[in-house]
Amino acid sequence: MTVFGRKPVLEALTDDRLTVDKVIVADTARGPAVRDIVDAAQRRGVPVSRATAHRVKVLAGNGKQDQGVLADVVAPRMRRLSDALAGRAPRRVLLLDGITTPANVGMILRTATAAGVHGIVVPRRGVAGIDPLVIKASAGVAFQAPVLRCATAAEAAGDLRAAGYPLYGLDAGARQSLFTADLPDRAAFVLGGETSGVTADVRRHVNRWVSIPMSADVESLNVASAAAVLCFELVRRFHPNG
Repeated sequence: MTVFGRKPVLEALTDDRLTVDKVIVADTARGPAVRDIVDAAQRRGVPVSRATAHRVKVLAGNGKQDQGVLADVVAPRMRRLSDALAGRAPRRVLLLDGITTPANVGMILRTATAAGVHGIVVPRRGVAGIDPLVIKASAGVAFQAPVLRCATAAEAAGDLRAAGYPLYGLDAGARQSLFTADLPDRAAFVLGGETSGVTADVRRHVNRWVSIPMSADVESLNVASAAAVLCFELVRRFHPNG
């Protein structure tokens, strides 16, 4: 996982639970914060290399927030969705579809990991990337989350269906309540974007739609809040004793 920005990189280097492969600093980066990063890397034996500012921006993929420094941090539970499905496949999976707000992605990663969800599909396209904003919203849990990577949510939905997972979509208009629906132990749950919900390319793979009952004319929950309700309903169903 590539982390950029001076504070996120320094936090990664000072967290003994994390393995940092390398640090790259732009040749134009100066100041006390940069010295702190280099010193922290040297104390941990992490290689530090210099590169042009342009190269750092390219590697970070975010020219406005890289601040001339990035680090490669090992995320021990991150793997490709295809690898997960080919091996000991996860039982319960969340699929993020069109969720572009970093705060929502980060909060979902934190909640799902806390609830023991076995896999969280975060596509490389159409969903906010796992960047410092997502990491901050997850309170650092993003590094330890069981993230599954693929190209698109539609590709993931097709692969999950082909692997035998029923797909459940959360939709405020669905007649079946999440709390009374028959949920199998092995299933995938689709969480749609903040404004448009589940995309058309993913909708065609969904087997069943469920809703979270609302009162007082409230139409729906924020997607991160809906994910929290879903995740802990799964805990209640399948791990009632914790």
